[in-house]
Amino acid sequence: MTVRPLRDRRYVVETDGGTYVVALDAGTCTCPDHAIRGSRCKHLRRVAMEVTAGSVPAPDERVGACAVCGAETVVPFDAGGAHLCDRHAFEPGAAVRDRETGKRLVVVEVTTERADAFRTDEGRTVAEYATNADYGAHEPVVEAVYAESLRPGRRVADCDRYGFPASRLTSAP
Repeated sequence: MTVRPLRDRRYVVETDGGTYVVALDAGTCTCPDHAIRGSRCKHLRRVAMEVTAGSVPAPDERVGACAVCGAETVVPFDAGGAHLCDRHAFEPGAAVRDRETGKRLVVVEVTTERADAFRTDEGRTVAEYATNADYGAHEPVVEAVYAESLRPGRRVADCDRYGFPASRLTSAP
């Protein structure tokens, strides 16, 4: 059986015997077996197995593309904006390095807002800064603080936050 997600949170299941549509969250299938018996058919079970294995997104997820490399990544179904795959994602609190300056920073937040839409306190978009010209304007903005600004008694919340296109930062050891 081949299982493919549809854009409306349902799945197409292709078999030698036919093609059926499964709504996992509603527990329904268009196959005759499900319609006649009203019980959980093999198509529903197969979709559940594929979701559990991570082969297809769950009903509350969809396939998206990483804004840095284009790789497929699973994102919340209703999520808009730009997203990152596991390889390019950062977690708040992670130490990173700025590819332009070599300076260390600490990630505060990873947004889904694109660099060509995210406005700084100066009113400019992150993409408008000359130092960001070599990075994707379509990439999500990562907000970070410079590690050197973190001193004893000074919290991350007390430091100035700066926005960077995601590919401008790299994980720091």
